[in-house]
Order: sequence, then structure tokens, then C-alpha cells
Amino acid sequence: MWVPGLRARIPSGDVAAAEVVVGGAGLPGCRRPPAWRRRAVQGAMASGARTARAVLRALRPSARPPRRPESPPMPASAPTILATSMGFASRGRGPYDWRPGPVFGLAIDLAGAPARPKLCYLGTATGDDPVRLAGVYGAFAGSAVEVSHLSLFPMPTVADVRAHLLAQDVVWVGGGSVANLLAVWRVHGLDPVLAECWRAGVVLGGVSAGSLCWHVGGTTDSYGPDLRPVTDGLGFIPTSNGVHHDSEEQRRPLYHRLVADGTLPGGHATDDGVGLVYRGTQLVEAVADRADAAAYRVERGPGGTAVEIRVEPRRLG
Repeated sequence: MWVPGLRARIPSGDVAAAEVVVGGAGLPGCRRPPAWRRRAVQGAMASGARTARAVLRALRPSARPPRRPESPPMPASAPTILATSMGFASRGRGPYDWRPGPVFGLAIDLAGAPARPKLCYLGTATGDDPVRLAGVYGAFAGSAVEVSHLSLFPMPTVADVRAHLLAQDVVWVGGGSVANLLAVWRVHGLDPVLAECWRAGVVLGGVSAGSLCWHVGGTTDSYGPDLRPVTDGLGFIPTSNGVHHDSEEQRRPLYHRLVADGTLPGGHATDDGVGLVYRGTQLVEAVADRADAAAYRVERGPGGTAVEIRVEPRRLG
């Protein structure tokens, strides 16, 4: 008998045992077995087991790997922030027909790569726009990611905000108005809760406003088309942050000026498609989902100037 997924034949007299061991399409009443079992069967047959019963004898309990806890006490190995100018990508069938960009795979890896990662989306910066929220759920539909959201308009959508956020592997903050986001978070007491999540190993990430918020401050269009400084960020990362460094013409010169005159401390900026990975408060790497994009270290220089140094990112697959 030919057993799907194996490059060997099992004598037909052992069909019942083969169905139990292997499963697969074409064998009545059987479901596809887990990957660990398929690998163990293949290993047993490669070692000379030629009947299904012999394969069964070879499948000792040690063949199965130990079960990994689904919700480890600390998802990430250290307090981790993923501050970016990237996020969802378009599937091409509408403005909110999204798919997850590579940055989400990185966020989940940083959280310890759980089998069923829990991700909570915060859309405060766009007033908890339900259309964007639908785009987030659509992006992860059919994946292993367990998506939830915390909206604050007109009231919190979960009864216990602290418990809900601490139960996540990743908290992802969407872009929009960072000034409004910070104000609403503080009204609801979210800033100490997010600090607790960060210390507990929940990966905090986001794009644009969802990048600026973790730092001391940066540049923002929260007040209108002429960009202004924001200086009251959460400050988990005690430096400044610039976003959309290559795509919005006011961003780079204003960021340089604010660092040069001391309004903002030095920090890092990202082109579109680039993110910054912090462990604790230290930048450990820059990452990118496209070619020719970069991060930049911006420091106060002599004579009221700003000095910018390009930081080459690691390309995400």
C-alpha cells in the first residue's frame, strides 16, 4: 500500500495500523497527523521498519517533542520595543485590504515564537477607526495569530485592560495622531500599564505614531500639515525618534533642527520600510522590508548643527 507523504510502501496486511500511524488523504477516517509524528514515521522507515506495526513499535514516547507552553510567563527574553515606519502591506484590492508585512513575523519571533501568538491592536491614533480595525482582522484571517483589539472610544472594549494587555505576546500600535494617542492613553491610565507590559516581556511595537510614542518625542503632523515637535512621549526609550524620514519632506529638516537646538535629545530615524529593535533601552539592530531604505543616528553637533549617520538595516525575508 502507498502511504501519502512517505517514499516507501507498507504491506497491505497492515493497512489498519498504517492508518493509525500515518493518516492522510485517501485513508478513510484518518486525519493528517502532526509534523512530529510524520517525521518520526519517516525516520523509523528509513531505519529499516517495513511494516506499519514495526513503525508503531519504533514510535517510542520520546519521539514526540516536549510541549511548549502557549503563554510563557515572559514572552520576550528582555523588554523589547519594535519602533517602525512599516507595518501592513496591500493585497491590491482596496485601501484596507491588508496582509501582514514581514515586521509582524519579526515581532512574533521577538516574543519567543509561540505556536498561537496573541497580538492586540491599538488604533487610538486614528480614533479607533472601525474600517482600519476590520483591515487588521482581515490581514490575519486564517493565520495562527490570535488577534484582539483595545479600543478606547467611546469606552474601553475590554473589562480589565491591564490583564488583557499583559496576556498578549505583541501589542501593535497603529499610526495617526501621536498627540491624541498620548492624551487618551493618559486619561485612561494606559501609560503605566504599557510600562508594566514592557517590563514583563510583551513586545511593544507600532508604526509612525506607534513608533514615536515609545520615545521622548519626535516630529508630528498631529496639529496640522505644518509639522511640529512632540516632546511628551512615554519615554520608555530615552531618546528621540523620527519616522517617514525619506518620504515626507518636512520630517528630516525639522528633526535635524529640533536635535540641533536641544528641543529633542539625539535619537534614531527610519525611512519608510525600516524599523528599530530595542532590547531594554538599547538599540540592537535596524531592519527593513525593502531595498535601499535605512535608519539614521541623529546627534547634536558643534555650532548648532545636527550630525546624521546612516545605519544599514538587516533585510527581512
